[in-house]
Amino acid sequence: MNPMPRTTTLRRLLAPALAALLTACGNQPPVPDWQLNAHGAAERASAAYLAGDERVARQEWARARAEVARTGRPELLARLELLRCAAQLASLEGGACPAFEPLRQDATPPERAYADYLAGQSTPEQTALLPAAQRNAAASVQAIAGIADPLSRLVAAGAAVQAGRATPQLLELASDTAAAQGWRRPLLAWLRLRVRQARAAGDESLVGRLERRIAIIESGGAPAVQAPKN
Repeated sequence: MNPMPRTTTLRRLLAPALAALLTACGNQPPVPDWQLNAHGAAERASAAYLAGDERVARQEWARARAEVARTGRPELLARLELLRCAAQLASLEGGACPAFEPLRQDATPPERAYADYLAGQSTPEQTALLPAAQRNAAASVQAIAGIADPLSRLVAAGAAVQAGRATPQLLELASDTAAAQGWRRPLLAWLRLRVRQARAAGDESLVGRLERRIAIIESGGAPAVQAPKN
């Protein structure tokens, strides 16, 4: 399966106004090079990050940031950092978005609301400013299962964990979502969280099944080597 997030996946992470950074409009003047370059780099960075390729992800995020920096517009950098932090939250890494904070004062209210949502700290007033998928998920854990886009679903699940609303059903939904896309990094993160939760509940049978799945991922599918019999 191809782990590359679709362009629509990246756009749906933020409200339409925030996604202007990555949007190419038809019947308009040519899109500036910096915008095309930032768009491509952000997609490659997300794909590499979800696949677990940290080196490529760092390189591509740096390239995307450099392209956006050419505009001298901090609000655009803020949107890019939110995209990056959303991908991290989908893998249960972070939540708070430290690279966004120096840019907060130049961000719009929807951007600030999204940053607080990623940290599990959004207020009811801020919830109204979130993209539709995250707005519904913030009100109901069950609504997360109804989010069609897999990356947006994982972001919503990660935000629920940040807000202390993790349930076995939510964790299973998230790991199934990551598995269906072949996204190695988030899948490992969600499976390991399920192991901790199952172990705390005393469900050693589930622990064993989950650990066997983790071993397959970590081995890259290499066959297990059995010790020779004497």
